[in-house]
Amino acid sequence: MEVAKAASALAREVAQGDSPMVFLNIGEPDFTAPPLVQEAAARAVRAGATQYTQATGLPQLRERISRWYSQRFGIDVPARRIVVTAGASAALQLACLTLIESGDDVLMPDPSYPCNRHFVSAAEGRAVMIPTTAQERFQLSAAKVQAAWTERTRGVLLASPSNPTGTSMAPDELRRIHEVVRARGGLTLIDEIYLGLSYDEAYAQSALAIDDQIISVNSFSKYFNMTGWRLGWLVVPDALVPVVERVAQNLFICASTVAQYAALACFEPESIAEYERRRGEFRARRDWFIPQLQSLGLDVPVVPDGAFYAWADCSAVARRWGIEGADASWDFAFELMKRAHIAVTPGRDFGRDQTGRFVRFSTASAMPQLQEAVTRLKAALG
Repeated sequence: MEVAKAASALAREVAQGDSPMVFLNIGEPDFTAPPLVQEAAARAVRAGATQYTQATGLPQLRERISRWYSQRFGIDVPARRIVVTAGASAALQLACLTLIESGDDVLMPDPSYPCNRHFVSAAEGRAVMIPTTAQERFQLSAAKVQAAWTERTRGVLLASPSNPTGTSMAPDELRRIHEVVRARGGLTLIDEIYLGLSYDEAYAQSALAIDDQIISVNSFSKYFNMTGWRLGWLVVPDALVPVVERVAQNLFICASTVAQYAALACFEPESIAEYERRRGEFRARRDWFIPQLQSLGLDVPVVPDGAFYAWADCSAVARRWGIEGADASWDFAFELMKRAHIAVTPGRDFGRDQTGRFVRFSTASAMPQLQEAVTRLKAALG
């Protein structure tokens, strides 16, 4: 966020020049909600459908989400196990406050999205970051989970596809991790908010297919392009639904009613067709942009199979600019901002092990923006 604030300040200074700021730092789709979704929201407002819903969400929306799991992934996720939330952030907060006690350890991959570990901390737990490698697709393995497990361990918090790497877990490895966790009476919590933006069928599977005891977080922000609508959902085992419901009643009352009515239109065939077209566009951006980074010496050690990120090693380029040290990507990000008016996200927020060598590029921006960024990178990097 500090980088984002600096980039916004610089953007105001250079807005009228011939090199306005290119923002590749925020993971927000450049697409907005498609027409049917916008129309559904307007109808809800005109009809006065703006009062509180149940804490678990509109029953018809929970049913639509349930059908989406069946149609998209071929799995049965009953609507009664789905809790609609005020974004994936609220879903993660509810899961952590419901399941984590003071002093519990939760195992997470390093690197991973920083807010995930903060939700653990907010529940008075401790996020235990386990270093991962490119060979592991920057994901945890069953062997590492087993080795790191102690009497304080409550479970694991995973993400597939992951932010910042865009990499997913192989289903077989995820199954093995869950077996390790289940044998120890722990919990498997997985962030699947980018699952709709998978590009490889080998990974495009929900963890919910493995066991109904797995807890999954999802969102309308990424695949469904509804970031500011603040709408997500949580899938929990039957026994946890009333517990999560009580916590949600106290913390949020309910998710936005208008957003919920709008989201019903996300699942119409016309909307799904548009989302699939956009998914193809995100994939095309990835396929063009990452080879460009590689050719410039910004190595992406694992080609992402989902989401819209490139986790690039900037250490070689940073050294050419006289930038070295364990946190080189921080200075590199600011230098790139100054030299090329490109905003990227330095790696240090995402973990502690080698993350200072990496920057995260977002490919959620339109192709002309990505092309302009590459033109400027070539000029800046010589």
